[in-house]
Amino acid sequence: MAGSPSEFDDHIVRVLRHRVGKDERAAKHHDWYNAAIYALRDHIIDDWIDSTRRTYETGGKRVYYLSMEFLIGRLLRDALSNMGMTREMEKALAAHGLDLAEIEEFEPDAALGNGGLGRLAACFMESLATLDIPAYGYGIRYVNGMFRQRIDDGWQVELPETWLEHGNPWEFERLESSYRIGFGGEVTVDGDIASWHPAEQVEATAVDTPVVGYKAKRVNTLRLWSATALDPIKLDAFNAGDHFGALSEQVRADSLVRVLYPADSSPAGQELRLRQEYFFTAASVQDIVRRHMQYEGDIRTLPEKASIQLNDTHPSVAVAELMRLMVDVHQLEFNEAWEVCRKTISYTNHTLLPEALETWPLPLFERLLPRHMQIIYAINSRILREARKAGCDDGQIAAISLIDESGERRVRMANLAFVGAHSVNGVAALHTDLMKETVFADLHTLYPTRINNKTNGVTPRRWLQQCNPGLTKVIREAIGDGFIQDAEKLSALNELATDTQLGERIAEVKRANKVALAEHLKATMGIRLNPDALFDVQIKRIHEYKRQLLNLIETVALYDQIRSHPERDWVPRVKIFGGKAASSYHNAKLVIKLANDIARRVNSDPSVGGLLKVVFVPNYNVSLAEKIIPAADLSEQISTAGMEASGTGNMKFALNGALTIGTLDGANVEIKDKVGDENIVIFGLTAEDVAERRANGYDPRAIIEGSRELGQALSMIASGVFSPDDRDRYAGLIGGLYEHDWFMCAADFESYAEAQRAVDARWRDPAAWRSCAIRNIANVGWFSSDRTIGEYAKDIWNVT
Repeated sequence: MAGSPSEFDDHIVRVLRHRVGKDERAAKHHDWYNAAIYALRDHIIDDWIDSTRRTYETGGKRVYYLSMEFLIGRLLRDALSNMGMTREMEKALAAHGLDLAEIEEFEPDAALGNGGLGRLAACFMESLATLDIPAYGYGIRYVNGMFRQRIDDGWQVELPETWLEHGNPWEFERLESSYRIGFGGEVTVDGDIASWHPAEQVEATAVDTPVVGYKAKRVNTLRLWSATALDPIKLDAFNAGDHFGALSEQVRADSLVRVLYPADSSPAGQELRLRQEYFFTAASVQDIVRRHMQYEGDIRTLPEKASIQLNDTHPSVAVAELMRLMVDVHQLEFNEAWEVCRKTISYTNHTLLPEALETWPLPLFERLLPRHMQIIYAINSRILREARKAGCDDGQIAAISLIDESGERRVRMANLAFVGAHSVNGVAALHTDLMKETVFADLHTLYPTRINNKTNGVTPRRWLQQCNPGLTKVIREAIGDGFIQDAEKLSALNELATDTQLGERIAEVKRANKVALAEHLKATMGIRLNPDALFDVQIKRIHEYKRQLLNLIETVALYDQIRSHPERDWVPRVKIFGGKAASSYHNAKLVIKLANDIARRVNSDPSVGGLLKVVFVPNYNVSLAEKIIPAADLSEQISTAGMEASGTGNMKFALNGALTIGTLDGANVEIKDKVGDENIVIFGLTAEDVAERRANGYDPRAIIEGSRELGQALSMIASGVFSPDDRDRYAGLIGGLYEHDWFMCAADFESYAEAQRAVDARWRDPAAWRSCAIRNIANVGWFSSDRTIGEYAKDIWNVT
């Protein structure tokens, strides 16, 4: 911990001079930003070293969390809060006429993630440290990461995210932790020992970032891998005049760590994705094994000291890589290695979408990873013999196989992760049940005890205390501050749910947050918003199953109704959208354009009299979420039932006092159970209803033609009312709803529209709305990532 504010001030000034190289009278804001982080880092490092020493001294078991994404957001405010040093930093900076909030704005969002998967990983890392569990997070140090989104004439434009342009004061390069990662080549056998001779190699080097737990109980490590060529320049080629070709190996290495989720619609894109996944996974597994052998000396004891958690299918190749190291390098017999592997690895599934369960063309996989392909075949032969002995029929065996033989032969990475793990967990109760019935039905039959549920959570430090200090202060004054470390203590608010004074204070905080968001959007987008309107928010990755399109169709219907019936008592609404579409996802990008086209038309129409505004906020990221979520009144969680694994945005909104409008999908089901039916707005088909309609025939055209309001809204969109420059722009998008409507927008429209009018009715009764908001805050403490990590630790990792 820091000493007095003057001591901390002196420390920052010393850092400014000796590490930033600036005199305090000449320093600019960005210089103070770097000095503030370096000074804070000095205090964190002591706790970081102490945490590592304690782990070694006690012989503790470590958790290794492998994830393609870590959407960590800005770290300064988070670290200050968890270190208990926010006031010291505020006073030290104020002594030089500086405001901490301004300095925080200089920190870029780390471009290491896309959506919920990456943010979950970040919350989990914070909770692991808070619960004093030794852990490493492993991923890629993306130079550009997920793209920066710009909106040009309503269209998404992808630009490189240059978050590392001015360096990263949080990170530490670890040159001693470097590993050679191979691709291609051939496998030779000498007796019983196989040797892989890669045709190409790159070097992975660790770059570490400290992750501080609450009250600095523990500081864990986020270890990200950078890539360099073994021979960064071929001097003979360069001197011969081939200046570009001479750098080709470094360019090839750079491509591994440039972009998160490069488009895989081309063979080259597919190859890069597979290379990325193997690169970071192999480096991570080699690092884990090296550490274990250095301190324990026997690879057979790995499960006693290490638990490797695979966050979705991206790091599934860890199963084959760990087997390769044990069999080829440490020379374990295959069956013994297989037992060690399964006891060490566990796997989290995040999707029920078959297309999201990664598979790779077998020729590509075998060309890039020939030894791993041999190992996968060997694993597969054991699994299929086991399935046959258990009485599985040919259809079940085909589904269980690690190789999909139904068309182009492909390697099934989810099946590899499933069979190579001792635990496979879903991330919400409904999702876990559906895993057993759908994507893993046959594997569940073979291994009936392997699937378990671990409902997701979010860290209350980031998503309440830090992003909503006004609400945190009100709650503290009402029930004390125990909820920050134990979010379930928020339940004490239930006794105050009808307290008029508390309701008014929470409403004042909400309005202040809405004013702040309105001012931010006016400054950045030039749009004026009424903070007394209902802020209706849907911010998340743009995808057809998340149904931003359903929201937009209802928005058009509402717009039409307001114009047609100005005499009605309409509730003023601000519809706020945000999210990125994958660069090759045509329909998702078209939905973004539609949102902006609708906004342009609605916001300039005087006939709606300010009763409806539509905003698409560009470049949605963690920092924007921290502004938008505390200002939201209504949280849109409207995915097609049975398709969202869990969601974590739904938890963040409810924790900040927004009411949820949603389907019975993902964690919405459990949120409803926690907050009560009267404090959430549920609509639409259930997962069983969706499955039944798809199985027995679904006629969306009949539904559309039977609904005047829906038909008019679709006609307006399809006919070019919102796209006068290209009247056919949305004809195909809307035509798809008439023809197949796979995501059931038409089927759920009437129920959704009715639910929205029920929301209006609730809004007109401020006391009732405030009571609902308080009960949401009070009853979602269970959705803390601390609770989730505690369950992982007890049920899967066997750590204390």
